[in-house]
Amino acid sequence: MIKVINVVGARPNFMKVAPVVEAMGRRGLEFAPLVVHTGQHYDARMSDAFFQDLGLPHPDVHLGVGSGSHAQQTAAVMQAFEPVVLGEKPDWVLVVGDVNSTLACALVSAKLGVRVAHVEAGLRSRDRTMPEEINRLLTDQLADLLLTPSKDADQNLLAEGIASERIRFVGNVMIDSLFKQLGRAQASSVREDLGLAAGADYAVVTLHRPSNVDDAGVLASILSALERIGERLPVVFPAHPRTLKNISGFGFAARLERARNLRLVEPLGYLDFLRLYSGAALVLTDSGGIQEETTALGIPCLTLRENTERPVTVELGTNQIVGTDANRIVEAATRALDATRPPGEPPRVPPLWDGHTAERILDAIKEKHEG
Repeated sequence: MIKVINVVGARPNFMKVAPVVEAMGRRGLEFAPLVVHTGQHYDARMSDAFFQDLGLPHPDVHLGVGSGSHAQQTAAVMQAFEPVVLGEKPDWVLVVGDVNSTLACALVSAKLGVRVAHVEAGLRSRDRTMPEEINRLLTDQLADLLLTPSKDADQNLLAEGIASERIRFVGNVMIDSLFKQLGRAQASSVREDLGLAAGADYAVVTLHRPSNVDDAGVLASILSALERIGERLPVVFPAHPRTLKNISGFGFAARLERARNLRLVEPLGYLDFLRLYSGAALVLTDSGGIQEETTALGIPCLTLRENTERPVTVELGTNQIVGTDANRIVEAATRALDATRPPGEPPRVPPLWDGHTAERILDAIKEKHEG
């Protein structure tokens, strides 16, 4: 029996861990899973609803870390997580993605001699001003097993001198959650609740990165683009709490209230959000995961950043990197909305984005554990 602590900390983690924990449940003679929630996302709207929507078991341990600077949050997770590892004595700690909890728990585990598996290893933006890039680089150096979502991630790790026997290409586990929950999401009434007529074209926006929402000039440029896109079709903007706070603090709230067809709404649960964006004509985002999900569904996506750690979504998918200049965003949106895909042509999807990644993750852990 392989005892595995599965770490979740922030909202993007939940979609990656849920299929893995479910797969461990199906293989109960081989795996004993525990779920540890660090509490990095402490807002119930950003956390609790996702556990319910994804069918993720209530955490065995909740560290309740909450907010703070990057240093404060990382240190607080380490301090709270170390006693859990010492008490539970797991064979493996599984961390996912690139948030502060990912690095903190990997570091604690490595120093205690507990093996670490990193899901979504090898992604690189080449931008070290992004805190997530630092978390990725360091977690991959610490991990004993690097579980990659795409072949470019393998090449990144090899180029950094990581031994090939530590690397396993397993595919994208977020797509497991996407495919599993897509049918359930159709029961959501979120489109109707927002007054979006059946078959109506609309765009969906997500925005949360500090580089975009903490700078008044950058945020103003993005909002200007959204206002102009709203002249063509409704734009629905489920706003992250940080983004809402800054919209108000920078004095943009009244401007958005006047904007035609731009709808700010509260954060949505996973199923409601999936129902919303899966019917969109266009998605604009600074999120990494949404770049992947829109690629799998064949939905045009504009990434409001100057780089991406998921270049496969640009090479094989529907994603475009457009930055934060208003004119550039609007021009890209116009091209995307005017383009048509031939009827019946399936979306181009990267290899192993097939809904079965969780099982390959467990196979890789078992093989490494027994090897």
